[in-house]
Amino acid sequence: MAWIMLLVAGLLEIAWAVGLKYADGFTKPVPSVLTVLAMIASMGLLGLAAKDLPIGTAYAVWTGIGAVGTVLMGITFLGESASPARLACLALIVVGIFGLKLLES
Repeated sequence: MAWIMLLVAGLLEIAWAVGLKYADGFTKPVPSVLTVLAMIASMGLLGLAAKDLPIGTAYAVWTGIGAVGTVLMGITFLGESASPARLACLALIVVGIFGLKLLES
């Protein structure tokens, strides 16, 4: 169950990171409120997952999901670069996430 909470927390991190773009410096009320709610929920689920998982693993996986997902959202919806070097770096993050999951103690 902790891994499911961590996955959802990571997905919410993607939501709030992308939400920051749409909140426009917290000047737009609806995107701002949704972004803050996603932040709170993401951190809350990370905290719950960390009760059962090593904090280093939980935090690294959470940030990894958020980083990879946010970059992919930026590429897909915001016209950000999808250069081979950038994609290779994302692949390294994904390998690290899976490695941490496999080596969880």
